[in-house]
Amino acid sequence: MPYDYQLTVGSLLKQTVYRRGTGEIVYGKTRYTWSELFDRVNALASGLDSIGVKEGSRVAVVDVDTNRYLEMYYTIPMMGAVLHTVNIRLPPEQIAYTIGHAEDDVVMVRDEFLPLAAKIGAQIKSVKAVVTMSDSGIAPNSPLPNSHYYEDVARSRSNYEFPEIDEDTQATLFYTSGTTGLPKGVSFTHRQLVLHTLGIASGLADSAVRMNSADVMMPLVPFFHVHAWGFPYLAGMWGMKVVLVGKYEPKNILENLKNESVTVSDMVPTILNLVLNHPDAHQYREAFSRWKVIIGGAALPKELALTARKLGITVMAGYGLSETAPVLTLGTPKDEFRKLPDDQLLDQVLLKAGVPIPLVEIRVVDADMKNVPRDGATLGEVVVRAPWTTVGYYKEPERSEMLWSGGWLHTGDLASLDERGNLIIKDRLKDVVKSGGEWISTLYLEDLLTHHPAVLEAAVIGAKDSKWGERPVAVICFKPGTSATEQELLIHLQRFVDEGKIAKFWLPAKILISQNPLPKSSTGKLDKKPLREEYLNILVK
Repeated sequence: MPYDYQLTVGSLLKQTVYRRGTGEIVYGKTRYTWSELFDRVNALASGLDSIGVKEGSRVAVVDVDTNRYLEMYYTIPMMGAVLHTVNIRLPPEQIAYTIGHAEDDVVMVRDEFLPLAAKIGAQIKSVKAVVTMSDSGIAPNSPLPNSHYYEDVARSRSNYEFPEIDEDTQATLFYTSGTTGLPKGVSFTHRQLVLHTLGIASGLADSAVRMNSADVMMPLVPFFHVHAWGFPYLAGMWGMKVVLVGKYEPKNILENLKNESVTVSDMVPTILNLVLNHPDAHQYREAFSRWKVIIGGAALPKELALTARKLGITVMAGYGLSETAPVLTLGTPKDEFRKLPDDQLLDQVLLKAGVPIPLVEIRVVDADMKNVPRDGATLGEVVVRAPWTTVGYYKEPERSEMLWSGGWLHTGDLASLDERGNLIIKDRLKDVVKSGGEWISTLYLEDLLTHHPAVLEAAVIGAKDSKWGERPVAVICFKPGTSATEQELLIHLQRFVDEGKIAKFWLPAKILISQNPLPKSSTGKLDKKPLREEYLNILVK
């Protein structure tokens, strides 16, 4: 009988050892090759087996982006266990909820999170062992029972034999940020992760960044968030040099960008904004000239994109969500667009969410699930199908049924499609302002507000209005050393009304000035929930 080849996480890594095993993994002063990582994966698997991790076990990881985390991205699924990437930016009670809901057997925890682990430990009954981690090379004092130290566990020299795993075995589990209630669990199989990796590899090769195995990758999407957009597995398949920065501190990012000859990164717009507004950013122009940046998680503001392009950075938008592993589309200019001036290329292609990568089907539909016209203007909800979309929410059958209503995964995103098939995200359905029966895109208003030279960040929310139902209210944070009045900002927006880019009724009913940075979600995106709670009734007399 012919061999029934299974698409597994291990299949992404094993051939890399022979093809490109000399590619480096860099984290601080730690530096080794993919071949050496494979040896560490084998030793770690043996050590985890000795403390009770078996096929079907659930292993939670509480860490920042380190080489150890990258090792666990492979070790745990290759053992037939489930990798639970814990969102470290959730409130403690929600972290406890996710670990308990997942029924994790083992928790791998960085030393700085041990006080948190001790605080919530009594609430979690399923955990049988804890593995502590540190950058110091010294085992921390653990307040938790049955604790082991990562480097001791990973020093095992017994020859671990990885099991033959069915490709439909669950490999990963993580939880959405819970902006609307408790976090929801989404899981993915080995087959889904492999197909997602192949899909993004094909899509990136033809995209505006033209990424390939010769690039040097510095991921700037947290490893706990949606597989860091698939980059840990893509890097392993390609054997790329990978630079990991731990915590996202702008100066450290800039230094690694320069010193490690980084060429490509993925991130949300707020991270790029922080890097470009660092006081020393102008000193890194040479490094910027080779940097290709993929933006997702939120719309890429045109002003931010132009600022990046002026510094020599190539920027491109993409689109996906937690339920889709996540990548669905990438900015992919056709040949006739590649020689356009920057501002035109941005408008025509790069600021749009892009076109579907291979194997992805996307529709934009009305309330009756009928396709809206592909005119770049008519709005509808984005629904998708792909071989790597989650089958549903973990232990939540009713929500899962709603997610897949009509046989398509419902994203909850409001968008249009242009005549070339580019997806243009307008807003989240829960964020859009409905004023007098008409939709107002908060994302577009935010983008226009950031065109003002004093505006660093802008968030637009809907506030109750007795006449129109809702009216838009903007909350602004200024760049250091700058300011503007509400009237000056309204005059700035009036220009776009005069140019026909927005209707007059889109102008905010009120513009509020924040002295502090705007609230962010656990993944670094603008979090409008606390703003809505604070300002929902600000227009009601």
